[in-house]
Amino acid sequence: MNSKWMIYGAYGYTGELISKLAVERGMKPVLAGRNAAKTQQLAEALGLEYRSFDLDDSVALQAGISDCKLVLHCAGPFSATSKPMLEACLEHGQHYLDITGEIDVFAAAHSYHEQAKKKDLVVIPGTGFDVVPTDCLAATLVEKLPAATHLILAFEATGGSSTGTAKSSIEGMASGGRVRQDGKLTQVPLAWKTMQIPFKDGNRLGVTIPWGDVFTAYISTGIPNIEVYLSVPPAAVKRLRGLRKFKWLLGMKMVQNFMKRQVDKKVSGPDTQLREKTNARVWAEVRSADGRKISGELEAPNGYDLTADAALGIVVFLLENNPEGGFYTPSLLMGADYATSLEGVSMQLNELSPARVG
Repeated sequence: MNSKWMIYGAYGYTGELISKLAVERGMKPVLAGRNAAKTQQLAEALGLEYRSFDLDDSVALQAGISDCKLVLHCAGPFSATSKPMLEACLEHGQHYLDITGEIDVFAAAHSYHEQAKKKDLVVIPGTGFDVVPTDCLAATLVEKLPAATHLILAFEATGGSSTGTAKSSIEGMASGGRVRQDGKLTQVPLAWKTMQIPFKDGNRLGVTIPWGDVFTAYISTGIPNIEVYLSVPPAAVKRLRGLRKFKWLLGMKMVQNFMKRQVDKKVSGPDTQLREKTNARVWAEVRSADGRKISGELEAPNGYDLTADAALGIVVFLLENNPEGGFYTPSLLMGADYATSLEGVSMQLNELSPARVG
């Protein structure tokens, strides 16, 4: 059995977390990335094999991944990097995993479903905090209420962002908000709606965001109406709505590049102590056309620590098993209870409310 596998983008913030946790668990991934010096430095520190190649170089890319069973792709922004790596994996025989949270990247990956089936290769983007806990909570609720027609997901994640996450958010601002309505991805303004998220320790203000579940939860559950909310301070809602008038400006490449350079200067991601002190939680509710509804809440460690744990669990599963090829969401591949199998994750469901009378 081929047990060789690769982390591409290993020296990035999340890639490094995953690489170090893999070594702690006795795993020996091949580390890879575009920057040879950074890749070598990390690999030598961890005692791992390493390779360096650019995704724009198809010959080097093919040679770099050719002897691996799977690639865990951690090099963002995934809007630019996912396609060449995914296509290379499908052409040369590797399962493809990544840690994206971007709706368009999920949609693009899903378009390769039939090709992946024919190749008997698994394509599973979003193997981390984007979107393992939200996807599993949604799937769990739908198991309790299969007739659900509406899904609301909401989460709170403390501890700050990595450079890659911040850059993806900048790209997302130019596209505005998105929800799913009657089965279709629908464009809406930034900060389109707000709600009070009823976490068990008190309500939090939430605002709609274009989170990956707008795409993936539909694939996992078939629910045609999906909204995702992020817990934010009231001032953040005001700022986001103020950006609506500048949408045309936010989409300009020059402006995007300037904002990303600022991220490079000012954002580095939470350190170990901050991650240990912060956590994430998800609230979700599904309801049916006749008024029945059920909600639940999931508590988890810091999102970056959960990402490393969740991604490696899926790697191990694919190294040890041979599922049918195709596009998967986390719950479809690993089961709705996968999130609660991860360290420090717990889920609590509320009782199913009855249908409306009359």
